[in-house]
Amino acid sequence: MKKTLGAVTTYHGEEHRYLRDHRVRIVAVIKNAARDDYDADVDGAHLTDDENLARRGGVTADDRVEVQPWIEAEGRYSFVTSDPRAIDLECFRGLVERKG
Repeated sequence: MKKTLGAVTTYHGEEHRYLRDHRVRIVAVIKNAARDDYDADVDGAHLTDDENLARRGGVTADDRVEVQPWIEAEGRYSFVTSDPRAIDLECFRGLVERKG
């Protein structure tokens, strides 16, 4: 099984401009959070375990990914997280963006 949680990648999207081209670490996947009909109260949407993520079908273009940016000057990852779309991360660039 491919490890997703804890993986390090690069952000290339436009939503979180302060993260553009920054190295980030994946800390969680929020299933279906990129969909217009996302319900934040759905149980099990915030996944922090690779086994549970695999059971839910892995990462898709409908997901958001909770990430921590690398702070170069301090040599550590930020305590603050952001939730970009999965398709805006380098490691998921092969996912197809949902149309409509």
